[in-house]
Amino acid sequence: MRISRRAFAAAAVAVVLPLSACGSGGDGGGSSDASGKVEGDITFQTWNLRANFKPYFEGLIAEFEKKHPGTRVKWVDQPAEGYADKISADAAGGTLPDVVNVSPDLVAPLAKAGLALDLDKAAPQYKKEYLPGAWAGHRVPGMTGTYAFPWYLNTGPLFYNKSLFKEAGLDPEKPPTTYGDLFADALRLAKESDGKVATLANVPTIEDFGRYGVPLMNKEGTAFTFNDGKGVELLTKYKELYDAKALDPQALTATPESSGKKFLTGAVAMNPGSALDLGNFKKQAPSLYKNIGITDQITSTGHVNMYVMGVMVNSQSKRKPAAVAFAHFVTDAAHQMSFAKKVAIFPSTAGSLDDPYFTKEDGTDETRVRVAAAKSLKTAVNYTPVLFSEQMKIALRNEVAKALQGKQSPKEALDNAVKECDRLLTQQG
Repeated sequence: MRISRRAFAAAAVAVVLPLSACGSGGDGGGSSDASGKVEGDITFQTWNLRANFKPYFEGLIAEFEKKHPGTRVKWVDQPAEGYADKISADAAGGTLPDVVNVSPDLVAPLAKAGLALDLDKAAPQYKKEYLPGAWAGHRVPGMTGTYAFPWYLNTGPLFYNKSLFKEAGLDPEKPPTTYGDLFADALRLAKESDGKVATLANVPTIEDFGRYGVPLMNKEGTAFTFNDGKGVELLTKYKELYDAKALDPQALTATPESSGKKFLTGAVAMNPGSALDLGNFKKQAPSLYKNIGITDQITSTGHVNMYVMGVMVNSQSKRKPAAVAFAHFVTDAAHQMSFAKKVAIFPSTAGSLDDPYFTKEDGTDETRVRVAAAKSLKTAVNYTPVLFSEQMKIALRNEVAKALQGKQSPKEALDNAVKECDRLLTQQG
């Protein structure tokens, strides 16, 4: 599976631990002391990476074992499907690997259950090696501590179809840069095409509310707040787009794959993506590739959205010094850089994004996307709250759908979504 915006979106799934596994947080009985000799056997679990990156990880492990004689790393790779359930089952059964590939929302219940090692206590010396926003990515509201090393980051631009803009009388060299422009252009495109061309293919998600400048949660992490006036304003705008067919009529059931196909066939004028998508356009839709426009994510906050992956250490590990050393090894600057050159992702280590690979243009679109994304990542934010579970995403989507269909007002929809998400939040441990 490619590591892209799509993979990150699919990856953000929640772990629901049985209540019996919930502790009071902290170390759940496991000491946060990771000092001592780096030795012994540990298990390292990745998330759907073996198929494409087997030689990379085998080389990485061999290098680590050579550097630390007396260590042995067993690598297991789990499929994308059901990854959250697998972690949940291992956590409940006491069989969680020593080092685990996680996303922030997977870390939250493990940290609450006392199963994720707090790196601020166990390995604070490494904090300065990472971008501040990335290190903060695996903190959990209501708890002190950082519960995973940041690994790779991703973000991507908005792609747009210049020929569709031109046909609607819009300047193909001036894509929208603000939400106001976006909504105005979308209505124009729908009107000029008699509703045949939508500009957007997806309903607003929690990260869209974040990018629009809506406060998503209170500071304590005990309640959601995205039903404020600004949230209602955004959903009201989407309702207007939906009614005008400027938002694709099938947006209520769209997946990133189906939205991508609509963009490929010219039924949708704009779509988010990553550098990897350009090769896809070139191969599958040469006429689109010829007319592809690349612009920045639209945001009211000045910060684009980023997705972050992490590497967590099991606080119950019997080989904590080796587990911490290996998690750091996987995510140090040299290894993140070599991984980033194999696949279109970005390192979370400080200074890495200043490497010429991420700053020097060479005239190709692929490099243009990579350079722009790397620049934006230095100040990017993971808008999806760490505590926002898969069930909450479904609850928000369901209420948004009712508002777009006119079954309830945008205000009622967001009030109901917040109420349901707050209820789910109280069940998290």
